[in-house]
Amino acid sequence: MNIDEFENQYRDAIAETLNELQSAMLMLTQVQLKISQIGNSVQNLSQNFEEFIARQKNE
Repeated sequence: MNIDEFENQYRDAIAETLNELQSAMLMLTQVQLKISQIGNSVQNLSQNFEEFIARQKNE
């Protein structure tokens, strides 16, 4: 292997690794968004449940 071949392999490997890192970051962002959405759903369910219980106690 000469220096040009080594340089090309190095550049290709770096480019592939950076693409994988970018993909992982995009997936992480999607996971964070989904966790936030689930958290909001749980919070809304909890609030609805508490309001329902309060109404039942008042009747």
